[in-house]
Amino acid sequence: MKKLDLKKTLVWYSAKPGIFQTVSVLPCQYLMVDGKGDPNTSKEYVAAIEALYPLAYTLKFMAKKELEKDYGVLPLEGLWWMEDMSRFTAEDKTDWLWTAMIMQPDFITREMFDRAVDLVAAKKKPEALAKTRLETYDEGRSAQTLYVGPYSDEGPTIQALHAYIKEQGGALDGTNKHHHEIYLGDPRRTKPEKLKTIIRQPY
Repeated sequence: MKKLDLKKTLVWYSAKPGIFQTVSVLPCQYLMVDGKGDPNTSKEYVAAIEALYPLAYTLKFMAKKELEKDYGVLPLEGLWWMEDMSRFTAEDKTDWLWTAMIMQPDFITREMFDRAVDLVAAKKKPEALAKTRLETYDEGRSAQTLYVGPYSDEGPTIQALHAYIKEQGGALDGTNKHHHEIYLGDPRRTKPEKLKTIIRQPY
């Protein structure tokens, strides 16, 4: 059974530091949990992660057994925004709204998701499980780059990405086109200065 590696086959999971590029992100389905607050201190954010990963791995093993399709679980991602986007900064995340999410292959069905929720609930009962949903997200045209370093120092890279968008004739729309981060490193095992994060902004 060949293992599918979506991080290598999908162009929007590939980026290089210091290089800004425009990509066309096709509609994809994700496991999603919404919340509010600084992810560094928010118990709600921790609860979201504790629900997403068991579901993602349950679906992976379900697909391998039932569909004979194996794949690597995709990285954790996050959409970040504020009701007043003029106040959106990387320095103060207290009032940030967010969606924590993990992309799912297109052969994962709603019926499989429902069964996976029941299986996870029977074993671990994570607090945010009832808030988790399977939903398609259509991001479309986006600018992105790879940032290497601690999450707290992302600010200049975000500003440079926004400048690139303006150079392309684009504009930021805080109502539904959210700041997007894809976490390629594990902060529990990687030094902050070596963490890799794809920073994306649709426009």
